[in-house]
Amino acid sequence: MKKIYTIGAIAMLFAACRPNANVTTPSTSGNANFTNYLAVGCSFSAGFADNSLTISGQLNSYPQRLFEQFETITDGQGAVAPFILPLVTGDNGYPGPKLVLSTTTYCDATTSLAPKATTLPLDSNGSWQFVGQGNNKQINAMAVPGMRVADLPVMGYAGVNSYARRFFYDPTKRPLDELYARVFNVHPTFFTMWLGIWDVMGYALAGGQGDGTGNAAPVTLNIYNTRDITPVDVFGNLYDSALAAISSTSSYGALMTVPDITALPYFTTVPMNGLTIESQGFADTLMALYSNLNDKVFNLGQNYFIIKDNDNKTRQAVPGELLLLTVPRDSITCAGWGSIKPIPREYVLTTDELQNIRNTTERYNYIIKLKAQERAMALVDMDMFFKSLESGMTYNGIEYSTEFVSGGAFSLDGLHLNPRGNALLANHVITSVNNYYKATIPQTDANKYPGVKFP
Repeated sequence: MKKIYTIGAIAMLFAACRPNANVTTPSTSGNANFTNYLAVGCSFSAGFADNSLTISGQLNSYPQRLFEQFETITDGQGAVAPFILPLVTGDNGYPGPKLVLSTTTYCDATTSLAPKATTLPLDSNGSWQFVGQGNNKQINAMAVPGMRVADLPVMGYAGVNSYARRFFYDPTKRPLDELYARVFNVHPTFFTMWLGIWDVMGYALAGGQGDGTGNAAPVTLNIYNTRDITPVDVFGNLYDSALAAISSTSSYGALMTVPDITALPYFTTVPMNGLTIESQGFADTLMALYSNLNDKVFNLGQNYFIIKDNDNKTRQAVPGELLLLTVPRDSITCAGWGSIKPIPREYVLTTDELQNIRNTTERYNYIIKLKAQERAMALVDMDMFFKSLESGMTYNGIEYSTEFVSGGAFSLDGLHLNPRGNALLANHVITSVNNYYKATIPQTDANKYPGVKFP
């Protein structure tokens, strides 16, 4: 999880209109049983937002929204409380500070609103360990920020992941062991499983500097580099193991696919053609400086940045390549990054790196779809959800998109959804579950939940 910086001013969000919430169709379970609901996933299922874990983020996660809607079922197969989340104790961030919007002054004396780490006291005291609220330390969301499918067989995994260490029964064992323990604690009749995002995310956040082909060798034994892509065969075998564990007490569930993460605001906010040339003299200077480069173009107006690619070669970026949100604005504005100096490769996703991510994601999703068919479970196309956000989604008169901050659905880290985005995601899951199980579970009113908080 990284600290985030923005480039340029951020547009204000408008207040949401309250929709008509009248429900005329009875809420029914169809062919499924939602009595005991268990969610399994990573940071996107944990309510992680604004680059940290907070109690408000957890209480506004999509599993919480799903449970509330499953509770409305009136045919005797609806969810029954308690639905217990491993809550932290406060709202300032665990284990690091959350991001808040704050006025920031840059090296060129311009100012704008930008995400900055809060200076309020951290929630680490009391948050580092979750104490169960009875019910044999029941937890209904085994959602661990940063957890990969590749991590499932790693003995002592909780020793290196503080989010897991907070609530694992036995931190010396494997996440797969923990999953079995949670399943036989809750005895879920229905589950959602959204794993696989972090099996490609670490590679993307590192600027694609690992192997990237989906064939990486382990660092040691069964441990794979977190900055690389999990091999496809490893993913398939371990995903099946996780599915066998979670479905051991239930035949009803929804498997959620891996979206194209390169469409998230973290990777699309900073324009790769953000090199603005205002004088012919500077354009001529760059032409002379990079006279050894082929196909370079420097004209007045917008131009593509100079970058270091994955072979550590200096070149001009091409259309479709992406910059990470963490690229320092001051380095571009005042230190010549992208013009007289190449942008370091750890901030760049090149064409081949993007293809690695997308190819592997497609192969992961083939496995997930196959498993859903084999076990007769609902499949939730998460790429469809994020693509609909990317093109612009209207919910009860309010527009949502993947635009950073102004789009209204994402938190300040540019990766994870805010409360409204999580509610929209829950509705997407409900639609898939209703269609597959012939249920009539109502959607939640996404517009009533908080969006980005402005100072």
